[in-house]
Amino acid sequence: MQKLGKYLLISPLFCSFMLLFGHSAFAEETTASTETNAPSSIVSQDNQAENNTQQEVMSQVTSVSQLSDVQPTDWAFQALQSLVERYGCIAGYPNQTYRGNRAMTRYEFAAGLNACLERINELIATATADLVKKEDLATLQKLQEQFAAELATLRGRVDAVEARATELEANQFSTTTKLQGQVVAVVSDVLSGDRVNGEEITDQNTTLGVRARVEFVTSFTGKDTLFTRIQTNNITTPDLKTPEGNQFFANASPSNDAFIDALWYRFPLGDKTQVIAIANAGAADDLTSTVNIFDGDGGFGALSTFGTRNPIYGQIGGTGLGVTHQFSDKLALSLGYLSGTANNPTNKNGLFDGAYGALAQLTVKPSDRITFGLTYLNSYRQPLLTGSNAATDFGGEAFSSNSYGIQASIGLSDKFVLGGWAGYTNSRILTGADRGDVDIWNYAVTLGFPDLGKKGNLAGIIAGMEPKVTSSSTGVVAEDQDTSYHIEAFYQYKLSDNITITPGIIWLTAPDHNDNNDSVFIGALRTTFSF
Repeated sequence: MQKLGKYLLISPLFCSFMLLFGHSAFAEETTASTETNAPSSIVSQDNQAENNTQQEVMSQVTSVSQLSDVQPTDWAFQALQSLVERYGCIAGYPNQTYRGNRAMTRYEFAAGLNACLERINELIATATADLVKKEDLATLQKLQEQFAAELATLRGRVDAVEARATELEANQFSTTTKLQGQVVAVVSDVLSGDRVNGEEITDQNTTLGVRARVEFVTSFTGKDTLFTRIQTNNITTPDLKTPEGNQFFANASPSNDAFIDALWYRFPLGDKTQVIAIANAGAADDLTSTVNIFDGDGGFGALSTFGTRNPIYGQIGGTGLGVTHQFSDKLALSLGYLSGTANNPTNKNGLFDGAYGALAQLTVKPSDRITFGLTYLNSYRQPLLTGSNAATDFGGEAFSSNSYGIQASIGLSDKFVLGGWAGYTNSRILTGADRGDVDIWNYAVTLGFPDLGKKGNLAGIIAGMEPKVTSSSTGVVAEDQDTSYHIEAFYQYKLSDNITITPGIIWLTAPDHNDNNDSVFIGALRTTFSF
């Protein structure tokens, strides 16, 4: 009860109680209502909402002169002065104000009364009983009797809180680590489309796959984060004879084996700089914002790899380091380097001689609803993860790439977000007899509808062109002659705080950017369990 008393002693509501209690009119109830300029009511219902929303930490004062909004002409000045200088029972706000016109409930009054009783008991115990007036003790005794029921209720509440806190401490997982997890179950099928690039699409059976993650989020200082994720994933994506339309949550090598999928440590370097050291499975979203409300890392948001983020981000991944400097709330610069072969000591591999991606992004946020990302990526032997066969496969030849992207997210209202991106990649074939350059473009427009039908829901539409080779000066890669459009729609429905279900469909108008291929429709039903 002592802890509760000390806490309430510094609340604004208790300060109001002490002001009223210290005034001599409080001891004589019949004169309180006739005091000149005194409040006509102890509790004002109109002010109750303000009381509940303005809880601020207060500090003990030793003189009334420290309270800037208390004047000698105030009707309760002498009472307040007595409580401050005789009993030390008054606290003020950090900005040296008192706000004496605040109101309180009977329970809050009882809590303040209890705190004052404890203070007087302390004075008596330390042989300073002469400071306590008999009139004050009589008033306190009368108040204690009047509020006996409320005081008993408060004691019961404190006992219950202390019991729960003891139980939590005895059964907590760790003092430094939070355990969380996610299970993504996906039912998918090719609903329409039979042939692509002269081959029959044979993967037209309905499948059920699961991706399960257990994550340990650890902090040693309160400002740093050690993130460890264990994952198993047996979700497959249909073989459409082209990487277009692949699903972000699918695994290139489906397996029921569990392994450490991600391990990184983020810590501050000064007030405005964050550093992240990534041991494995790092990605662009670990280094910077991808500026897309549909980027839910496969568990939420878009279903496809293309709809999740600008495809140029797929050219960086693995092990390395990232730094983000926040110049202001509106401007940040992110730099990162990740290697896909960091743990391979053989020739043309390793941290610096093998496949890598280097990223620089300027993220501009003019307002809470508007964000832009200007991105540059330099990579070596890091292909795009989605797009046509020509855009993602260079026949095993070594190549380097320079990619440029612009991303935007504009909240036109609380329930409508317009977004999209454009990406350009120039890749140079470095080995073989037929070296040359390849130009690859992609773009998308996204329409997001947050809280559609219910708070926590998200509906989305994605329309654009997956990576397409628009020109090539090497015989290794042929230009894509036609244009295929990617159209995707999904509705993410929040069943509860822990369960979300997302039906969606992906339509490729001319897979592999070839008008001779059948249009393909892919259906998916994703259920996400979070804990």
